[in-house]
Amino acid sequence: MRATHPEKVSEAARIADQLCRAFDGSAWHGPALLELLEDVDAATAASKPLADVHSIWELVLHIAAWDGAGLRRLSGEKCQLTGTANFPVASKPTQAAWRKAVAQTKRIHDALVKTVAALPDLRLGDRVPGKRYDFYHMLHGIAQHELYHAGQIAILKKACSGKNATS
Repeated sequence: MRATHPEKVSEAARIADQLCRAFDGSAWHGPALLELLEDVDAATAASKPLADVHSIWELVLHIAAWDGAGLRRLSGEKCQLTGTANFPVASKPTQAAWRKAVAQTKRIHDALVKTVAALPDLRLGDRVPGKRYDFYHMLHGIAQHELYHAGQIAILKKACSGKNATS
């Protein structure tokens, strides 16, 4: 979903485009989430090079959890993630499990983008079930959330490569 003629594109489609850019690429700021994950293996994803910081793997699962929460909210469900629903526990660090986690995150994100792109613009002003803000605010927040954690992942990748270089 890329907006080619902005004057002919709905606001919901523009938001879907920003969600794509934050996740898949062609973001204004630099590398998007999937671009950062391209060269990450399971060992790196599970590594914790900094004390009291989530791993790349945990952050990816967290992003998937909140994209899923956004979908649930758009379907009319009240949803607030806590505990392991907020930060799911990573699987045993195998390449197959890591690829599965990234693929699942992409599937959830793609479903969110498709749902957002199909929203009527009037729906953006509707209040999120159980919240004091509307879907417009929530959807921009999801893009910001993904970029925030993408930045953390970029730092963790550098910390992991620095750790490996000194070993």
